[in-house]
Amino acid sequence: MKYDVIVCGAGIVGMATALALVRAGVNVALLAPRRAPEPMQGEQYHARVYAISEASQAFLASLGIWDAMPQERVTEVDAMQVNGDRDGQVVLHAWQAAKPHLAWIVESGEIERALFQALTIYGLPWINDTMQAWQPGQVTTADGATLQAQLFIGADGARSPLRSAAGMAHSKKDYGDKGLVTHLTCEKPHMNTAYQWFCNHHVLAFLPMPDTSEGHQVSLVWSVDDATADRFLQMDEATLALTLPQALDQVAQGCLGKLSVRSRLHGFPLTLEKAQMAASGVALVGDAAHRVHPLAGQGLNLGLGDVKVLAQTLNQKEAFRSYGELRVLERYARARAADVMAMRVATDGLYQLFSRELPALPLLRNAGMRLVQQLPWVKRQLIAGASGL
Repeated sequence: MKYDVIVCGAGIVGMATALALVRAGVNVALLAPRRAPEPMQGEQYHARVYAISEASQAFLASLGIWDAMPQERVTEVDAMQVNGDRDGQVVLHAWQAAKPHLAWIVESGEIERALFQALTIYGLPWINDTMQAWQPGQVTTADGATLQAQLFIGADGARSPLRSAAGMAHSKKDYGDKGLVTHLTCEKPHMNTAYQWFCNHHVLAFLPMPDTSEGHQVSLVWSVDDATADRFLQMDEATLALTLPQALDQVAQGCLGKLSVRSRLHGFPLTLEKAQMAASGVALVGDAAHRVHPLAGQGLNLGLGDVKVLAQTLNQKEAFRSYGELRVLERYARARAADVMAMRVATDGLYQLFSRELPALPLLRNAGMRLVQQLPWVKRQLIAGASGL
């Protein structure tokens, strides 16, 4: 079977890549296990949620995906309160940058479901298989099929088999932390505000979610050291229901009142990773190309930025060049280099700033936050950067 482009991986970034290319008239196929995302019933919510930036929202809308998601399950973020480990605090409001919202909180499963439906409507060839071996211009699948293409796009995650098979450079740094995620019922309304606390060696965030019959709801994203994370992950349901809210309240100080756990606790390792984004016949997007600390909530936005730029680059190539030509793919890599590097520096820099206990450093970092709070033009720049526009 021959195609112009084959996308390996069917997560959000992989499906978005395939959809962007098929809409542009590219002869593209998707190589990954085909599983229809299951809708959540009633007041149950997918464990993983994402903060979608203004740029990502506009891109998803251009693909016809945004309006295909149930809007009652999408929560606007109108303000963000960032707290230091002492008295430092920065509060950002959408109106400070003349924007209707700072971001949107959306469940991963709802984005996947909308993308899956769109690909089904377009009739995109979906090869229900996995890559077994790769060589320039060709892959062999686990079922023994041979697939040929000018370009293979690796959207197959942080452990990308395509990246490994193509011998593309990759570096990784383990933080020694895990991200814990679950949903909480809170006593006080979140007022469409995202809350974040930077503390010694950990970062806590409450993301606004739709209200339920149980009360107000937020999604927890908590970055803690491996030992602490494993301790919570090993607790039984009753012990977790008692212990986790107490631990969170020590940091949040009753910001949203009484907290209670309303879903299963999940954990994932935190790493800083960077890969070669392009080689002859291969391009990487999303986690296959880079991973950053989730403290800024920009991982998926960075991946969707990859998809947008790669699709534009392929669409604008000269007619006499193939999709897999290195000169074409290097344009994509150069176009993404600055944004990827800026996000790596920003997220890792913030992590290092609040994880170190050098003399006077806590005083300086909190003083810096107090200064930013008094400078509207700096806030506008922060909002613009987070918007991705």
